[in-house]
Amino acid sequence: MRILVVEDESVMAQSLRTGLEDHGFAVDVAADGEEGLWYAAEVDYDAIVLDLMLPKINGFKVCETIRDRGDWTPILMLTAKDGHLDEAEGLDTGADDYLTKPFAFEVLLARLRALLRRAGSERPVVMTAGDLSLDPATREVRRGDEAIDLTAREFAILEFMMSRVGQVVSKTEILAHVWDFAFDGGPNIVEVYAGSLRKKIDTPFGRQSIVTVRGAGYMLDSDGG
Repeated sequence: MRILVVEDESVMAQSLRTGLEDHGFAVDVAADGEEGLWYAAEVDYDAIVLDLMLPKINGFKVCETIRDRGDWTPILMLTAKDGHLDEAEGLDTGADDYLTKPFAFEVLLARLRALLRRAGSERPVVMTAGDLSLDPATREVRRGDEAIDLTAREFAILEFMMSRVGQVVSKTEILAHVWDFAFDGGPNIVEVYAGSLRKKIDTPFGRQSIVTVRGAGYMLDSDGG
């Protein structure tokens, strides 16, 4: 999943980027409210982590502007303030959840996963496609009872495809959700990862769940027989 972090404290921003990328997210970071609004308008994000106290445009106004655009991307608002009025204003301007600094990174992850499950169509806690299962919380992937070890990038691609089981997704869509804005490579990198995923989740089990749709992209087939 692709996340936008709008945070002006460089240490916090880098910590969030590193932690989220380690858990398979693609992350873009904006250092002020103005830059955050630009990113939010240019890129399709799965969720936004938005600090309240930002240079140029504060988090309240950023959130309100995003909602005024008709963009309902889930927003988790962060703030160093600890007050009911700030929390109420953040939620009233369109934030979906609110987290006060300092916070445990595991709590932020859990809040993000909850927002992502509620976004659009309801998503289960553990995602399944036939006997293939993926748990975003524990980062476990299994084919039946057998555990499968994936890299962070492989996990992110599989999670994206499992959120769209039976649907064709293009290389461009996969790039947009799994790689960050700074990635300057071409879509052919997706072919490399699709091949490595097949070797781990299909070949050892005699399955063909990752289907190449010529000229269109890939589809995850829940049968995969």
